[in-house]
Amino acid sequence: MKVLGLRGWSGSGKTTLLVRLVPELVARGIKVSTVKHAHHHFDLDRPGKDSFRHREAGATEVMISSSSRWALMHEARSEGEVPLPALLARMSPVDLVLVEGYKTEPHDKIEVWRAATGQKLLATEDAHVVAIATDRPDELSTPRGLPVLPLDDAAAVASFVMRHCGL
Repeated sequence: MKVLGLRGWSGSGKTTLLVRLVPELVARGIKVSTVKHAHHHFDLDRPGKDSFRHREAGATEVMISSSSRWALMHEARSEGEVPLPALLARMSPVDLVLVEGYKTEPHDKIEVWRAATGQKLLATEDAHVVAIATDRPDELSTPRGLPVLPLDDAAAVASFVMRHCGL
């Protein structure tokens, strides 16, 4: 599977780009999955639900299944954070996995950058950034001559992704 990340400062538009990029790639016949890194504790289910009660009782994994979807939750408990490659190995094969977060992992990434954040470009410190998607494509000077992509043009970003990943 090809893996490509989206990285950027909080509020830069990573999620917005991802949810616009996925249907664009799918429409072009690309099978896509996503991984989202969370920096905090999170729950997919709610207190009182059976699956929540199963986890609280000590189950290592809880699978929830219906006619429309299934989900597997694994409790890390004292294991610590699972590295991205181990998570990818658990996923069903697809053409492309888009990763939001995991900024320090050594996979290729598109940096999402908006001038309004007031933050510096991360690409200056991350050699794995292969392009920058920005709301100011005509005004941005990039390190290493990186391609600049128009953040609001999902079709253009999808074309770059397909070329870069050989899809």
